[in-house]
Amino acid sequence: MELQRAEDLEKLKDKRSVDGAPDLVVEILSPGNTITETKYKFDLYEENGVLEYWVVYPEYKQIYVYLLNDKEQYGRPVIYEAEDKISSVVLKGLKIKMSDIFKL
Repeated sequence: MELQRAEDLEKLKDKRSVDGAPDLVVEILSPGNTITETKYKFDLYEENGVLEYWVVYPEYKQIYVYLLNDKEQYGRPVIYEAEDKISSVVLKGLKIKMSDIFKL
């Protein structure tokens, strides 16, 4: 999943493409994902300025949230588990119970 905020609509080239990186990426990992693939995407999103990157680990019922810092690098992730409520910096006001995410 990718997200572009309304104030970034000038990034839209046409109805089919966007110029620039999304503000938020949510990636759901599967057992087939390799460490190499995951690291490649992490580096790609960081280099291209994705502000907020969620990595969902369904097997462990965890979500790692990475945010770009002032050096345009991802710091340590905030790790959400079990009964936590996850929130977004990009989507102000978004709060989701982890239990709701993983009951699907």
